[in-house]
Amino acid sequence: MRGSNQSGLRAYNQRLVLSLVYTHGKLAKTDIARMTGLSAQTGSVIMRELEAEDLIVKGEPIRGKVGQPSVPLSINPDGAFFIGLKVGRRSAELILINFLGEPKATLRKSYPWPTPPQIIAFVRDGIEEIIQGLPANLRDRVAGLGIATPFQLWDWTEQAGAPREEMDLWRSCDLRAELASVCNMPVYLQNDATAACAAELVFGTHPGLSDYLYFYVGTFIGGGVVLNGSVYSGRTGNAGALGPLPVSGTDGKPVQLIERASIMLLERMLRAAGRDPSPLWNSPDKWTGFEALADEWVAILSRGLAQAIVSAASIIDFEHVVIDGGLPAEIREKIVAATRAEIRTYDLRGLDVPKLLPGTVGHLARALGAASLPLFDKYLIDRNARLGTA
Repeated sequence: MRGSNQSGLRAYNQRLVLSLVYTHGKLAKTDIARMTGLSAQTGSVIMRELEAEDLIVKGEPIRGKVGQPSVPLSINPDGAFFIGLKVGRRSAELILINFLGEPKATLRKSYPWPTPPQIIAFVRDGIEEIIQGLPANLRDRVAGLGIATPFQLWDWTEQAGAPREEMDLWRSCDLRAELASVCNMPVYLQNDATAACAAELVFGTHPGLSDYLYFYVGTFIGGGVVLNGSVYSGRTGNAGALGPLPVSGTDGKPVQLIERASIMLLERMLRAAGRDPSPLWNSPDKWTGFEALADEWVAILSRGLAQAIVSAASIIDFEHVVIDGGLPAEIREKIVAATRAEIRTYDLRGLDVPKLLPGTVGHLARALGAASLPLFDKYLIDRNARLGTA
């Protein structure tokens, strides 16, 4: 997509320029003009406006052999800030990121199950704490709050071990509206696994991924679908909700993937062994003291993932499968290796099996994906359009 020299499209042109600079890291004005088709005058006006708003900054001139030196433009990390909220079945997280997606502050709250009042109180107090932690001259640059939450939280009350009457409070709770009433900024909402998938796409470090199936191993497993370099959210915003996908249970009868590939299963295994499961939620980067049970869980989980991946690959010719989760990096690596081995036990004739990769964002994926919602809505354009301008 290209820019337009009509003055009425200035806002779009600003977003287009920001998106190009965001994608490429640094760009000279001549590069921007070539990619957008904007006239020299229109391009100069747009870039001066973005500089005046502190959204882009000039780098050191690069001198060539002939002509004027080239001045690269880049995103100002402190040009805008965004807050992401992850509502999970065992914990909630608030994260503040700068314009480049770099975490600047995080807050975490664990609980046996979530209720609307405790989430609202956590956000109200947490946003105040996070914003006050910024330098005074940057506090008015917080541009929005994104929410990543499981849809229909009340549907898995029994699996979460929560009281029905408390989880039913979510049926009548419009969380976006409730939080909009306690914070003075735009509020956005997305399914939590879809948000995690978006975080891997936007902030992950696997270069050049454009078509992949994404699994996020959390309290309950979820996922997302990326097609042509963009998250596909589907008709209801719940595409890639992989938890309900049917797989074989212990007795060979079909069960949902949620029952075989979620951290909730490991929690039950720990409780059955008389062990404290709280490190699963309080220390997502380090699990110690239950290595044997964790390995047993990985074996169960990988069998479920392998069946899900082979089924999905027969429908969409995914190039990759990315597996991430709220768990330590070494556990994630074991899951990828074990799932790869399980896939090799299937009859794969007629299938081009996707390449399995570990995720690169980790337990902050859902909160980061949430924080990216206001970033894209206010400042950037669709990723497909940006890819098409290169």
